[in-house]
Amino acid sequence: MRTARTVLAEGHGAMDALRALGALLHEMAHVRGALLAVELREEIRRRRSMLLLAVAGIALLHMALLFSSVLIAAVFWDSHRLGAIAAMVAFYFAGAGAAFLQLRRATIDSPPPFAASRRELTEDLAQLGTR
Repeated sequence: MRTARTVLAEGHGAMDALRALGALLHEMAHVRGALLAVELREEIRRRRSMLLLAVAGIALLHMALLFSSVLIAAVFWDSHRLGAIAAMVAFYFAGAGAAFLQLRRATIDSPPPFAASRRELTEDLAQLGTR
């Protein structure tokens, strides 16, 4: 591919060099834009599936916890109703804490959005700065 530098080296005018540079910048922007669009679609798809799974999991877990609480309270109603209810509350708090810690860990460990696009853009800017 002819760059602005090769156009000047071949003895062509400054306008030809600017056209070649403009074409190069246009091509770079087009490729980087396509990469960004692909990453954006992937990120949207990934976040949507994560949200649907979270909503389904929360709804099902809520129903399971509700019915298990009713069952445990009914079993221990005559003998240790307060102890059974206190134990369920402690269990729910421990489970919620574990879930939030796991969510925090997953958030910290997940790659930043558009990492490949930012890396390519940084490399492009570095290459343009060295010329």
